[in-house]
Amino acid sequence: MRNNLFSFIYLLVVLGCGWQVARHAGVPAFLLPAPLAVLQAAQQQAGLLWHHFLFTLAEIALALLLGVGSGIVLAIAMSASQLLRRLLFPLITASQAIPVFALAPLLVLWLGFGIASKVVIAALIIFFPLCLSLFEGLCRTPPGWLELAQTINTSRFRHFYHVSWPAALPQFFSGLQMAVILAPIGVVIGEWVGASEGLGYLMMHANARLETALSFAALAILLLLALLLSGAVSLLRRQFLWTSV
Repeated sequence: MRNNLFSFIYLLVVLGCGWQVARHAGVPAFLLPAPLAVLQAAQQQAGLLWHHFLFTLAEIALALLLGVGSGIVLAIAMSASQLLRRLLFPLITASQAIPVFALAPLLVLWLGFGIASKVVIAALIIFFPLCLSLFEGLCRTPPGWLELAQTINTSRFRHFYHVSWPAALPQFFSGLQMAVILAPIGVVIGEWVGASEGLGYLMMHANARLETALSFAALAILLLLALLLSGAVSLLRRQFLWTSV
């Protein structure tokens, strides 16, 4: 958590310095508003920002449930079955060559402008890195742990729960850390393609009306949300890895 806080402060300092340099260089206010203008826009439009934030937050939560849940299930299935591994692993790795961003307009067309299309877009983005990261962790269980499990003749479930899963936790949390960072990106891209609510939708309309300060306020909320999610995963990682030792 301290590292995330330091990263956030460092990011604010770098952005603030670059912001001031750009302002002194004569960048127009409608392209880069002053920090005070962004704060005023956030205060004046607090109700509007809160409404769209809740919608985006719901999309991110559902996308994480869908993407992380399906990634865990498929990674465990592939690690447990040679047949599933041979059938699915080439498909999963090959599918990463397909840019999900290019599929976003089609998903919006198929699923509509509601919440479903944004959830699926974000879930597809976070599914692949988490699934492959967890699968790699499950396949790299230390040989000594496997030999110990064989000597005490544990059941398959106990073998997974007490040996394979604890060994894969570092890889799982690495994938989860990436997932919580990619989830807001996927949701906002879906909102840019077609939506009626959400922070991405608000940013598009604010830019069209040259309300750049409001767009920057929405962007700052997204940045803060991503950092909070990343910090929460760091706390979970510390807790679970500590208790699994």
